[in-house]
Parts: sequence; structure tokens; C-alpha cells
Amino acid sequence: MLANDLETARFNMVAQQIRPNEVIDERVLEILQALPREKFVPDEYVGLAFADVAVPIGEDQHMMKPIQEARMLQALQVRAGEEVLEIGTGSGFMTACLATLGGTVTSYEIHPSLGQAAAARLGGFSPRQIDLRIGDGLHANLAPSGFDVIAVTGSLPTYPTFLEALLAPGGRMFAVIGEEPAMTAMLISRNDEGEIWRESLFETVLPILENAPQPNHFTF
Repeated sequence: MLANDLETARFNMVAQQIRPNEVIDERVLEILQALPREKFVPDEYVGLAFADVAVPIGEDQHMMKPIQEARMLQALQVRAGEEVLEIGTGSGFMTACLATLGGTVTSYEIHPSLGQAAAARLGGFSPRQIDLRIGDGLHANLAPSGFDVIAVTGSLPTYPTFLEALLAPGGRMFAVIGEEPAMTAMLISRNDEGEIWRESLFETVLPILENAPQPNHFTF
């Protein structure tokens, strides 16, 4: 695509997909308008970089749709200097968004090939901003109360109670919970007294995160 076509597609993504779907946070809108999403998709899919589709990125994985990314970022309200855990680096685009919002991001990717490709795309960021790790972020040995923000970029069939312990006071976690066709995007918060609050935000569908705990389905 020509540069003018990319800029038109980027503008239309924000104006026609994201703004009409209850995304009003100007910081989020500005970042999605500014970051080069087309550089985070495989070359053969550049024409779909701003479309309302889940773009394939290899290893049977896909980028989140732009509206899903925007609503996650709006819900998490990342502030400068906050410690962010991203589970599922994928293309690296959400990693870039979280860091641009001011977070210090620790991001886990279970597929080495995707992690290496994301590292190449994110090479312009300071190492102090982004720490990319190859491994299973769901089951990593992480310090309790260590993160202000947790972004889970794939769905979880069962609610991840074990991740709540990683939230610092005032921390927020975004996760999509459930199984098709009824998945719910949730914002989980820990207040300064340590209490957990869970809020259902909207219905959506995301591919299941690899190694996600599975529900027990009983048949009689």
C-alpha cells in the first residue's frame, strides 16, 4: 500500500471502528493514530492492518482486532512509570501501545518465533521500557503484588483467580473469560485495602491463550 493509502486506512480505523464503539480516551486514540500498526503485521497482510479482522501472525496465532485493542487500553488506564505484565506478546503491537502509554512492560510470548519477530519490531524502544521474555506467562514464577497492570491478550475459559495475586494495590487486569460463543471482557481491580473488584465490560471473542486452564465439563 502507498503511504497515503496507509494514512487514510489508519484514520478510518480510528474514526469508523474505534470512536463509534465507546472509546473516548484521547490518549488511546492518539496512540492508535500514531503507531505504525502496519509494521506489526506480516508483509502479505499489510492491506488488512487497519481492517476489523484478526490478522494472522504465524503459529496459528492472530492479532487482536483494533477495537479489542482500543477497549483493552482504555480499560487499563496505563500511567507513566507503572509496571505492566503482558501475557501473550504476539505481534508486539499491544506491547508498543502499553509502553507508549508510559508503562514499563514485561511481556511473555510462548512461541520463540513470534517473540523474536516482536523483538525486531520493538527494537526502537528502550530496554528499560520493554522486557521481552520467551515462556509461558500464565505460569511464570512472578512476585506477588508486582504489577500495576496485567494485559491478557488471549481468552481464558475459566476465571484466572491465581493472577489476582500479582496485582499491586491500585492495580488493574484485563482478561477475556469464557468459551465461544459467550466470552466476557472483564476488568479486575485491587483497591488500596487489597480487595478485589470484578467488572464485566462487554462481550467479545478471542482465541484461547495457550496452556490456559480448562474448565471441568461433567457429562452424565
